[in-house]
Amino acid sequence: MDIQDYELRERIERVEAAEATENDLLTVAIPPDASVGEALERVEEDRAEAEYISEKGEDAAYLDALEALRKVFQRRDSTPENGLIVYAGVVDGDVVEYVFDDLSTPVSEFTYERDNEFDTDLLEATHGSSQTFGLLVVERGGAVLGLSEGDDVEKIETFDSDVMGKTKAGGQSAQRFARERERQKEEFFETVADEAERAFLGHHGEESDGAAEGIDGLLLGGTEITVEDFSEGDHLDYRLEDAIVEGTFSVEYATEQGLRQLVEKASEQLRDAEREEMREALDHFFEALHVDSEAESAADSDADDTEVVYGREKVEEALDYDAVETVLVSEDLSPEAVEEIQERADSEGGECLVVPTDFARGEQFREGFDGVAAILRFAIE
Repeated sequence: MDIQDYELRERIERVEAAEATENDLLTVAIPPDASVGEALERVEEDRAEAEYISEKGEDAAYLDALEALRKVFQRRDSTPENGLIVYAGVVDGDVVEYVFDDLSTPVSEFTYERDNEFDTDLLEATHGSSQTFGLLVVERGGAVLGLSEGDDVEKIETFDSDVMGKTKAGGQSAQRFARERERQKEEFFETVADEAERAFLGHHGEESDGAAEGIDGLLLGGTEITVEDFSEGDHLDYRLEDAIVEGTFSVEYATEQGLRQLVEKASEQLRDAEREEMREALDHFFEALHVDSEAESAADSDADDTEVVYGREKVEEALDYDAVETVLVSEDLSPEAVEEIQERADSEGGECLVVPTDFARGEQFREGFDGVAAILRFAIE
């Protein structure tokens, strides 16, 4: 799990879990083309009214929520690029505020709500993936190009293929038929590659340094044999070749449905790959820990040959020695603690992985090792 995704999820979960007995929780969403000042005016008006009511001993929690909002908006001179979402209220006796100013997609409309829970649908609408992927599905009967951003899939263009089937035409020799079929296939592949270059690079025929322009990666799918022939045939521009994510994916149809199938399969594989990295590191930790335990119990062992350490204090000591290759942290740690450990690991060339607790070893890691451990580059004394 990516650290930024983990921190965002933690913040969103806190907002989702918040509730009040009365309608004293406020949700405000400001689109990019609206000013923070407009929202502040609305808050000031409601605050003045709430102060009058509060003199009678009512709406104290609501007044606290408005005051929290007022302070947030007073600290801001402008609206962020994709807008702003702010939650404020009193939860379990404490005034809370949650500010989301790093939205990956824009806020669509101004929202000002008062309820006994926060409106988190707004976050789901603005925190989809900020990455844009080019989509290309190639199968014998045709091809389709598209784009994917978050949950949105857009079809750009479809192509029909004139490649002959495998059945030999009457009167033609098998060799001649095979050559003609191969020529048609290569011609079709070149057409698809040219259109992909126009769609995803934007400047057909121009050479440039670096990766593909306008997309963060290319997802390539199709019927197994056809997409492998296309991928291995050196048809795509080198920038698109470099942008291909996780090889190829099996997709049946060159249609908009096929594009969605490609995105779904790629998403699953990317998540699986991310979790697999975490599982391998966790397995490495437990295996090394077992070896260390056996070594410590042997009469001729050197206890300083340990390859792993655990517990916050030991991990921080290893970080001090620049000895950490990978830090493992439980998802149950606070976002602040995770961020602190990650920053230290990053500054010293190490890696930080978050361990979920939704499986047995993840739970064991959290309970048995304080949710913090490190795989070392070298033993420390």
